[in-house]
Amino acid sequence: MSDTILLAHGSGGQLSHDLVARVFAKAFANPILGRLDDAAVLAAPEGGRLAFTTDSYVVRPLFFPGGDIGRLAVCGTVNDLAMSGATPLYLSAAFVLEEGLEIEELWRIALAMRQAADRAGVHIVTGDTKVVDRGKGDGVFITTSGVGKIPAGIEIAPQHVRPDDVILLSGDIGRHGMAIMAVREGLEFESAIESDCAPLHESVAAVTAAAPSVRCLRDLTRGGLASALVEIAEASGLCLRISETHIPVREDVRGACEILGFDPLYVANEGRYIAIVAPEQANAALAAMRSVDVSRDAVIIGHAEAAEHGEVILRSTIGANRVVDMLSGEQLPRIC
Repeated sequence: MSDTILLAHGSGGQLSHDLVARVFAKAFANPILGRLDDAAVLAAPEGGRLAFTTDSYVVRPLFFPGGDIGRLAVCGTVNDLAMSGATPLYLSAAFVLEEGLEIEELWRIALAMRQAADRAGVHIVTGDTKVVDRGKGDGVFITTSGVGKIPAGIEIAPQHVRPDDVILLSGDIGRHGMAIMAVREGLEFESAIESDCAPLHESVAAVTAAAPSVRCLRDLTRGGLASALVEIAEASGLCLRISETHIPVREDVRGACEILGFDPLYVANEGRYIAIVAPEQANAALAAMRSVDVSRDAVIIGHAEAAEHGEVILRSTIGANRVVDMLSGEQLPRIC
């Protein structure tokens, strides 16, 4: 591992995990943090459980097809709460502003945050603002934290996955990452690739209602589908088998990936997640996903199997099997 921070440490891949293990997990070690879930699950003083999460956003450019840094910040935090089965309630927002940022741009970002919060049914209730010298902040960086309430009976964690469980994917992958990169690289298609940035809590609520024993949920942000599956496989000690032919990728996204040399499996999403459910509840969970607009194109992509160690096996379109590893370098810097 490098002795200095690289862009690749923010990729959500192997270097990110190594950095967390080497520094933060050691420095802040405690049983709650040790789970390394999208959100910490905490006992509420009056009973029940709360989910608590925090995230920072440094995406470049600030505005992109289908969204902007403000919408991204709210949706990303809401989605991290949803992945624990929680109903999102409150958010905080902290801004690091660069000297010279146009007030009008900041207003557009704040308005987008308000609209995204209204859509998700949450309130932004506290925050902070700092300003740094011109050239030191790239416009604006945003840090958001969120609190949500976990309904009774919901127990979601990768360690709960069992052999024969079914893996569901909420829709096509790769759009957010390719929307950002198409703008950066000046790629033009017949229609612009738009980010899939969206809140997922309504879809998750539908799934947990239809499949109360849902084992695991994971949104597919940095590192994409591949990294999320590898994390779950390693935590559960199971083999997750998926089929490439069942994983939807839009043709314009696939074309952009081919031009830029990216694998859609590793490209970031901001409105997609996977759910792993017991086999007898898979059809009900799939129907529930499809009943919500953000996940109307949900599909089953694979299943879990007993194994000597956790791994992800992809059956390709030509029928060959390959091991899916976690991304080792930086594929898409400053994507969220």
